[in-house]
Amino acid sequence: MGHILITGAGSGFGKEIAFRLAEQGHDVIAAVEIQPQIFALQQEAQKRGLSLSIEKLDITDPADRAKAWQWDVDILLNNAGISEGGSVIDIPAENLRKQFEVNVIGTILLTQGFAREMVKNKKGRIVFMSSVAGLTVDPFTGAYSASKHAIEAFAIALDKELKYFGIQIATINPGPFLTGFNDRMFETWKSWRDTPEDRVFDYSQLAFPHEQFDPEEVITTTLSVLTGKTKRYRNLVPAQMEKDTEKQINHVWDKLQNNPEGGAKDPLVQKAYQIRPGTPA
Repeated sequence: MGHILITGAGSGFGKEIAFRLAEQGHDVIAAVEIQPQIFALQQEAQKRGLSLSIEKLDITDPADRAKAWQWDVDILLNNAGISEGGSVIDIPAENLRKQFEVNVIGTILLTQGFAREMVKNKKGRIVFMSSVAGLTVDPFTGAYSASKHAIEAFAIALDKELKYFGIQIATINPGPFLTGFNDRMFETWKSWRDTPEDRVFDYSQLAFPHEQFDPEEVITTTLSVLTGKTKRYRNLVPAQMEKDTEKQINHVWDKLQNNPEGGAKDPLVQKAYQIRPGTPA
């Protein structure tokens, strides 16, 4: 099947996906953002009796991207990403830029180099770890959702542009899963370099406004997409969220503007004040 590159393999979905592929006997390159993550992954792989390549790849670093393009890669999983929580009105400029620099600019620039090689070879598969947030939007996740909406647009464009060359494109769209990623998103305000008194919202009172699922289904679905067992372009996980997601997407056509006199909080804003971090589904 060829070599599979997993970006952002230092933790979460990426790490476990890389390990599971190695267990199945695939040639895997697990790419991590920073050098210290290499040793930690090597130790864990050794304990599990796995053989895989572990490389440093900061997707925002042009030199790292150029180095990666020298690797023999047939299947690319763009999994590296960050999440910036907070209201659109409060997030500092540098945090907004970083959100897009990692999730969009770095991801697409890395993809360009591998896609060109795939075009030459007339084969390849590019998979984007997107999100249900690439299709819908919750309060306090606007920056993250916007970056994933952008990835969805790039993926659809690539799918049409590279069809002639036989390159396969797919997205994985996880809903809320309990990996720590969502809860950390609602703690990024702690490192903002701004004036807290100017914030509209008190983020110490807010949490990710959804119960969260066991991540196993995302891992198994991604493995199926990467290995070609699943042929669907878009893969929303868990599958039972599909109907509700479609309803949210279509709701905007009937939605009216807010009452100029104000009113009750949006239900998810209210829930963000009430729910505890890491609440399981």
